Amino acid sequence: MGQGRTNTPSLRERDARVIADIGRLRFNPLAVTGGHGCTLIEEGGREVLDLSGCAGSASLGYSHPAVVEAATRALRNMAGSSLLLHPNTPAVELAETLLEITPGQGERRVWFGHSGSDANDCAVRVARSATGRQRFISFIGSYHGNVSGSMAVSGHTAMTHTLPQAGLVLLPYPDPYRPRFSAEAVLDLLDYQFATTCPPEQVAAIFIEPLMSDGGLIVPPPGFLAALAERCQRHGILVVVDEVKVGLGRSGLLHCFQHEGFQPDMVVFGKGLGGGLPLSALIGPARLMDHAGAFALQTTAGNPVATAAGLAVVQTILDEKLDRHAARLGSAFMDGLRGLVARHDIIGDVRGRGLAIGVDLVSDRETRAPVAPSITAKVIYRAWELGVTFSYVGLSANVLEFTPPLILTDDQMRAGLSVIDQALGDVMDGKVSDAAVAPFMMW
Repeated sequence: MGQGRTNTPSLRERDARVIADIGRLRFNPLAVTGGHGCTLIEEGGREVLDLSGCAGSASLGYSHPAVVEAATRALRNMAGSSLLLHPNTPAVELAETLLEITPGQGERRVWFGHSGSDANDCAVRVARSATGRQRFISFIGSYHGNVSGSMAVSGHTAMTHTLPQAGLVLLPYPDPYRPRFSAEAVLDLLDYQFATTCPPEQVAAIFIEPLMSDGGLIVPPPGFLAALAERCQRHGILVVVDEVKVGLGRSGLLHCFQHEGFQPDMVVFGKGLGGGLPLSALIGPARLMDHAGAFALQTTAGNPVATAAGLAVVQTILDEKLDRHAARLGSAFMDGLRGLVARHDIIGDVRGRGLAIGVDLVSDRETRAPVAPSITAKVIYRAWELGVTFSYVGLSANVLEFTPPLILTDDQMRAGLSVIDQALGDVMDGKVSDAAVAPFMMW
């Protein structure tokens, strides 16, 4: 052998050797070594603009000074590591703040977890145990998490490997762009279920996404969710709203359900709540949340470091009015994306609220038939080559998803639009091969 250095494996190669494949969801070759603001630094030092916010979890981007300072302060004088065993100041203050900013009636409580998955799982178990009812309602296309309870009430096509809970009723989520089921038809179907195979007194809760995220960034028809919530609450069915990806300012209002004119019984937060640290929260009535001890225990949930970061995130959103920023910039972003329609026949629809935006890619605008998933993957791959990262969602894997950090600037938005424009054109010109995207066909 020669005396030269052996080839050092890349970060992606090392990752593939040691990280379980079942825990990976990779949309492009990006391998990250650092980040700041809305920028990720990949191996080799190149900076990439992040228009996904790591699926919305990086609500304030990366290394935000408020989050760094709060987490560092909590680490330097760590008030234990378990909220289960004793109270800590950051957890109590964050719970007080969440209750203050989240609409609701009567005495309420907060439960802390590590992700939206465990928070939705907690909601399932709390609702079932406290009401004595065993059934649930959710939607085809919904994604509420990846632990047993939250998977059991989800309806995404990517999760057919796990059977839903026995007795779960899955309703169509009305899609204004592809109106196969109107809002009225879905409500009629629910009434029919109540009158026949699903007596409402058997149903503990309905799980609602106020903006269907992984199902394709679908904005519900006006009035639909309010009518749905009223029907369910009339029968004593709890209304659980999953704000995990679209809450805390992202939609242009502090809470996405506020666009829809109803008040839920329980609200689930996750992803962006921790500003990149593992943190989730469930808010619900005290009569439900306090009904049994030793019920939803996680030793490090609500620990002072994660909750200190969460408190900094929420306070920054409030102080800097990032919900209003998301409304303004999101409107401009969508206008810019709609401006690309004339240049790219592949764009069928642009939709969303605030900085939760979907671009529906079609093979035919008249029939609205989705493109093949490989086309979507190629757009994302080409955008990465050009220095921008984002992901895709939808039951047909054809919707580009943009959930950037709430601190995204106008200049960054315009730079992102330019790359999206070029990526769409380059893909349709055949500049990305099938082989290049073969490892990134994830949904």
